[in-house]
Amino acid sequence: MNDLTVKLLCEQFGIDQETVDIVEKAEASLAEEFRKIDDICEYNQYKVLKAFQDNRISDMHFGWNTGYGYDDPGRDALERLYASVFKAEGAIVRTQIVNGTHALASVYLGLLRSSDELLYCSGTPYDTMKTVIGLEKDILSPGNLLEYGVLYDQVELKADGSVDLDAVKAAIKPRTKIAALQRSTGYSFRKAFTTEQISEWIKACKSVKPDIICMVDNCYGEFTDYKDPIELGADIMAGSLIKNPGGGLALSGGYIAGRKDLVDKIYYRVTCPGIGGECGLTFGQTRTMMEGLFIAPRVTAGAVKGAKLCAKVYEDLGYQTCPKSTDKRSDIIEAVVLGSPEKVEAFCRGVQKAAPVESFVTPIYGEMAGYKDDIIMAAGAFVQGSSIELSADSPKREPYIVYFQGGITYEHSKFGVIMSLHSLKQKGLI
Repeated sequence: MNDLTVKLLCEQFGIDQETVDIVEKAEASLAEEFRKIDDICEYNQYKVLKAFQDNRISDMHFGWNTGYGYDDPGRDALERLYASVFKAEGAIVRTQIVNGTHALASVYLGLLRSSDELLYCSGTPYDTMKTVIGLEKDILSPGNLLEYGVLYDQVELKADGSVDLDAVKAAIKPRTKIAALQRSTGYSFRKAFTTEQISEWIKACKSVKPDIICMVDNCYGEFTDYKDPIELGADIMAGSLIKNPGGGLALSGGYIAGRKDLVDKIYYRVTCPGIGGECGLTFGQTRTMMEGLFIAPRVTAGAVKGAKLCAKVYEDLGYQTCPKSTDKRSDIIEAVVLGSPEKVEAFCRGVQKAAPVESFVTPIYGEMAGYKDDIIMAAGAFVQGSSIELSADSPKREPYIVYFQGGITYEHSKFGVIMSLHSLKQKGLI
C-alpha cells in the first residue's frame, strides 16, 4: 500500500496508522500463499473459458423468452455450460431456485422416497438444512424429509474435524440411498473439506455400496481448488449462484450438477411432475449469469485471499481462527472466535461500514427464517444476501464465532478486514 493510499484511508475513513500497519504486515507475510491462490485461479479461468468456447456461446444466448420459457436457447446453453465447467453429465441452473438450501432440498426431495435413508457424513447439518430434514421441531417446516417418511442418520466428525470414514462405512445400510457431505463449515468451527478428503470419502462410501448416491453440498467451495466434487467421483452436487459461481453478477438462483439420470429426476422437483426442465423463465438473466460464471475464478480468488488475510490479522492478535492463514483452503469462509456478542457486533458493524451499499446501517442480532438462534449479518451488497460479496455474520451463541467471507475484489475484502479491526479498536474491545 503506497503512501497516497494510506493517506486516503487515514483522512477519509478515519483509519489509524497502527491498524494499517497491522494489516500491511499480515499481508506481506502471505505472499507465497497468494501466489498459490493465483495459480488455482489461472487454471480455473482457462477451464471456464474452454467450456464457453466448446459450447459455442454467442450473442443469441443472451436473449430470453416469456411465459413458460419453452425452447429458451440461453437457458439451455447456460445449463450445458455449468455441466461442462464442473465435468458433469447434466446441470440445472435456475433463477427459480431461491438459495443454496433450496437447491440442496431439491436434490433430496427429488431423489428420496419413503423408507429411503439420507446419511449425513459431516456431523450436524447447517442450520437451514436441519429444517429441511425436519430436525428442528420448534421451527415450522411442513413438507420436510421426515414428514415424507425419509429416514435420517448422521455420522459425527472426528475430534480433528475430519470425516470418520470407518464410522461412515459402518453406518451405510441397504436402505441408505444418499450419503451427503457438507463441504463448507456452516456455523461450525472446522476447516472445509479438501478435495483430497472429499475423494477419500467418496471411495469409502462406494466401497461399501457401489450404487449409493454421493451428494456434496458445494456452497462456498467452487473454484477454491483445481477440481470440484463431480471430478472427484461425486454423483451430484448443488450450490447457490449468489455465492462463488455467480461471480457477484447473478441476481439470484442456484445450480445442481451431476449424473444425467439424477439431474433429470431432480428437474421434476424444481418445477413439478410432468413439466421437468421444459419450462422455466430466465427473466433476462442469462447474460449476467454467464458473465458471472466467466469471472467467478478471479472473484473467488480475491475472496480466498481476503479470508487468509482476515485469519492472519486475527491470529497475530491472539485470536483462534479456522482455518489458519497457511492452511489449504476449500471454501471462502474464515471463522474467528471473538468470545463475546459485543465483539461480534463491533466486528460486523465495521464490515458493514466497509460496504458500498447501506454502509450507514447498523447490524443487530435478530430473527432470520430457518435459524433457531438470532443472527447478526453485515451485508451491504449489490445483491441482497450475496455471500460472494463482502459480508460477515454470526449466530448469537457461544463461543461467539464470527464468519467473514466474500469481496468482489481482493481490495474490498482487505478493506473489510481493516474496518473490522478499526471498529473493535474504537470500542476498546481489542
